[in-house]
Amino acid sequence: MRDVGIGLIGSGFMGKAHALAFAAAATTFDLPIRPRYVVLADIDSAMASAAAARLGFARSTGDWRTLVADPAVELVDITAPNALHEEMALAAIAAGKHVYCEKPLAATAAAAERMARAARSAGRITQVGFNYLKNPIIALARSIIAKGEIGDVVGFRGIHAEGYMADPATPWSWRHDPAGGGGAIADLGSHIIAMARFLVGPIAALTAQMSTVVKRRPVARGSAETRPVAVDDQAQLLVRFASGATGTIEASWIAPGRTMQLAFEITGTQGSLAFTQERFNELQLYRAGGPAGRQGFTTITAGPEHDPYGAFCPAPGHQLGFNDLKTIEVRDLLLAIGGAGAGGPDFHEGWQIQRVVDAAILSARERRWIEID
Repeated sequence: MRDVGIGLIGSGFMGKAHALAFAAAATTFDLPIRPRYVVLADIDSAMASAAAARLGFARSTGDWRTLVADPAVELVDITAPNALHEEMALAAIAAGKHVYCEKPLAATAAAAERMARAARSAGRITQVGFNYLKNPIIALARSIIAKGEIGDVVGFRGIHAEGYMADPATPWSWRHDPAGGGGAIADLGSHIIAMARFLVGPIAALTAQMSTVVKRRPVARGSAETRPVAVDDQAQLLVRFASGATGTIEASWIAPGRTMQLAFEITGTQGSLAFTQERFNELQLYRAGGPAGRQGFTTITAGPEHDPYGAFCPAPGHQLGFNDLKTIEVRDLLLAIGGAGAGGPDFHEGWQIQRVVDAAILSARERRWIEID
């Protein structure tokens, strides 16, 4: 078994989640390669040094370029703010590295396309951090659809709503900087768009409306000085899939009381599926044709029959968690690097998702339907 040297850029919420996932994947699954924590980069040397010691990286640096150039690093893992993804990823690809990047892949579809094309030209393995697609229950939903168990899909209703920006006193941050792309539509909308594509297929056309509810935010917690907000707080899309199915997609980061409402309902000609990330070890399945008075949704609970749940727990109903989905995501990436799997979603899929985000922003600005060819 050979090692693959990991270089992690960023040690915040997602950086820590990635580091934990590499460690867990190495012990949860039988992998052809073993991750080795080589170097961690952060905003300055002090922060990087502290994070490297905490997460188990051998070295640290305050300059991500040093990490990219390190010959011991084979995989560059990017968890920096969105606006930095393109420069970092292109530099890593040019240096011959594989790249793992948190979502959304880039600030614009044009940037995401440059990243995808560079990776393809260089023959590098890439992956984008849409870990909710790695849920065994979502794999089950996709299988149910593919096997025709609910007939032909005709409708999709999807939403990703959270409340972490609901308080107007929450300070302005890089998430509110339009240089990083959209607001809620990019940060949360990209997840439900990814889910829609994964389950129903490509989105062919859409029309969207967006609104900025909190017009200004303090520059720091408790500060009287404010900055204008130039990105969306919430978005609503009408979509038409290439398959002919139609639907709606919503995104909001100002939904009080919601912590993880990534949810969908899929309507077929012979049944329906319903899911919410707030109970993400459960899938609701309805099949038409039952006896009168006995019809309704059946709750399917995740268990060892839904691979790779069994690698974590031999007992059904004991539930996986957020970090377990990241672990599955990292497993797929390492298998791909080791030549034993396809991995993904890769940079090409990240680009396709960003095309939908960009189309929604354009539609809302110009108040018209946008075809996504």
